[in-house]
Amino acid sequence: MRGFRNSAVTAAATAAALTTGLLGAATGTGNAAPTGRGSDSGIDSVPSAIRTVSSGWTVPWGLSWLPDGSALVTERDSFKIFKLTQSGTRTQVGKVPNVVTTSGEGGLLGIAVSPNWNSDHYVYLMHSAASDNRIVRMTYDGSTLSGYKVILSGIAKNKYHNGGRIKFGPDGYLYATTGDAQNSDLAQDKNSINGKILRMTADGKPAPGNPFGTLVYSLGHRNPQGITWDDQGRLWEAEFGNSKYDELNLIESGKNYGWPTCEGSCSTSGMTSPKRQWTVSEASPSAVAYVDGALYVAALRGERLWRIPVSGTSAGTPAAYYTSQYGRLRTAEKVPGKNALWLSTTNADNNGGEPDGADKVFQVDLS
Repeated sequence: MRGFRNSAVTAAATAAALTTGLLGAATGTGNAAPTGRGSDSGIDSVPSAIRTVSSGWTVPWGLSWLPDGSALVTERDSFKIFKLTQSGTRTQVGKVPNVVTTSGEGGLLGIAVSPNWNSDHYVYLMHSAASDNRIVRMTYDGSTLSGYKVILSGIAKNKYHNGGRIKFGPDGYLYATTGDAQNSDLAQDKNSINGKILRMTADGKPAPGNPFGTLVYSLGHRNPQGITWDDQGRLWEAEFGNSKYDELNLIESGKNYGWPTCEGSCSTSGMTSPKRQWTVSEASPSAVAYVDGALYVAALRGERLWRIPVSGTSAGTPAAYYTSQYGRLRTAEKVPGKNALWLSTTNADNNGGEPDGADKVFQVDLS
């Protein structure tokens, strides 16, 4: 629900953060490597170059890699899916049926290529429909998408707070982030699948070992849109706060991350505090990727790429890159086999104010 472009606001917030010492507030700006890079983890790999892979996009939202090194990318408002090669060639491969826009944050959202794609050719998608948000499965034969099977329905939707990120974890199960659909009570309701991180089989059933015997893996989330795993298999999540703090959380099975009781650090018994937090004008984090010892968080309203070194379960001092240079940053994903990530913008969304076709996909090289 937050996320308008305002470079003056974000610059002021960065300056304020440097002087107030808020948790997670240390920043660097632009392309220069911040002082003390990698000091928390001993790894010095940081953004060193950025180039445009592809332009002419309108609100690209989800991205998932195919075995051949190309990616499938969703456009939220057109409901289309494109194949994008490393060389920048873009080809439409399908349009997902039954998708509706919420005129806010809903539409065609996350995408996850099956880990068994070579044998099943399945692609999983999360989208808004007429009555709900849902997760569906389609078949991609290498040139077109076909079939449409709902594997999970009944996720409450609203104009805002729809979550939407889906990814297969290292355990082979499908994880999905769901927002509270602007009904904060759902986040604490264990019987609701909203305001949660869900963990399921490829058929949409609760995965074995889930903490409550249901789809729910963790609860107390407001609007989570970023999930990734580090090289030790730990799950990290980026989440929109309300008016005070956005969060970076280390997700563990069955834990409660506080919303709406807490926004940011939480002293309430039974609730888990974030590993890092930002003022909302600095972040609005939509995606998180792990590369070479650090987490990279794409910020919408904050219009920057955050780098957070991690060591074990600890998250080090965040540093900001590309502040206000490329606008609203939506998705970040590690490039397979490369010390690099792809980073997309959504400046053509309703908060960005740019025309259709204004968005880009970049490659950020790390060294």
